[in-house]
Amino acid sequence: MAKSAEQEHPTKAFGWAATDTSGVLSPFKFSRRETGEKDVRFKVLYCGICHSDLHMAKNDWSMSTYPIVPGHEIVGIVTEVGSKVEKFKVGDRVGVGCMVGACHSCDSCDNDLENYCPRMILTYGAPYHDGTNTYGGYSDVMVAEERYVVRIPDNLPLDAGAPLLCAGITVYSPLQHFGLTKPGMHVGVVGLGGLGHVAVKFAKGFGVKVTVISTSPSKKKEAIEHLGADYFLVSRDPDQMQAAMGTMDGIIDTVSAVHPLLPLIGLLKSQGKLVMVGAPNRPLELPVFPLLMGRKVVAGSCIGGMKETQEMIDFAGKHNITADVEVIPMDYVNTAMERLEKADVRYRFVIDIGNTLKSA
Repeated sequence: MAKSAEQEHPTKAFGWAATDTSGVLSPFKFSRRETGEKDVRFKVLYCGICHSDLHMAKNDWSMSTYPIVPGHEIVGIVTEVGSKVEKFKVGDRVGVGCMVGACHSCDSCDNDLENYCPRMILTYGAPYHDGTNTYGGYSDVMVAEERYVVRIPDNLPLDAGAPLLCAGITVYSPLQHFGLTKPGMHVGVVGLGGLGHVAVKFAKGFGVKVTVISTSPSKKKEAIEHLGADYFLVSRDPDQMQAAMGTMDGIIDTVSAVHPLLPLIGLLKSQGKLVMVGAPNRPLELPVFPLLMGRKVVAGSCIGGMKETQEMIDFAGKHNITADVEVIPMDYVNTAMERLEKADVRYRFVIDIGNTLKSA
């Protein structure tokens, strides 16, 4: 196995964990598995904070197993590779996103859609193949099977690139799958948060016209002048919505709050697609008649497979697409979680693990 000199204790790890439903995180010692023959071990330098980290820390979805080390937007530098690893070497810039395992034998896995495998293993808070619980990136070291590691392009900053491993692939995959990447197309993006701001950047990278759809008129300047959107629609303004009816080829809906779908369906051209990537905690009302009259589609999408995740990060490198981030020290994480709950961030917190975890 190729090792770096600093990898003296391959099973020891240190991070921050939530231990109960309060969701408060505190320092936590644990073990990572030895580097297997197909594994990549890397020193974690940065880890983004996703809204799902907050939900998992508090067990909002009734699926958390404590102690839980959150984090699935993990980037760093390879320190060790297994004997059968082919794509990576010590010193490479790498990342791990939302999953670290799957069955590798179902239709989804055979079609590079590990994210839809019934036995997909989440990066943290899930049972791994060996029966242990997975721990995420709020920690100093990560070990993952080569298949679930992506190479980060040299020109992509690690801190602002980290959120792409969740937010980036979440919006890139539906743009690709639903054919919303042809230059000249018109795509709407609902919501201008962690997902929405990245969706605007990827859509513009594909060369499509982009309209941001928001309840907040105050976000217009940000959407157009900073993020590069072409148009801005205030969804609560009936005149604006009426004027835009039937103009969009597709819409990426990033909103996780309960909201009406009928006005959004009205914005679509015939055969247009409304793709949900946010996850409201209560069912939404879906009017069927407007779908019938335009052969319109309402669909969902959840992250992407590993092949597509690598394609996404390479595309981001080519087009200089990054998330807008606020980099924080490890010991600020609980305050960051409180701010995240109030949507007080533009647009993604990223923890500086490499420089601040030990001092914390």
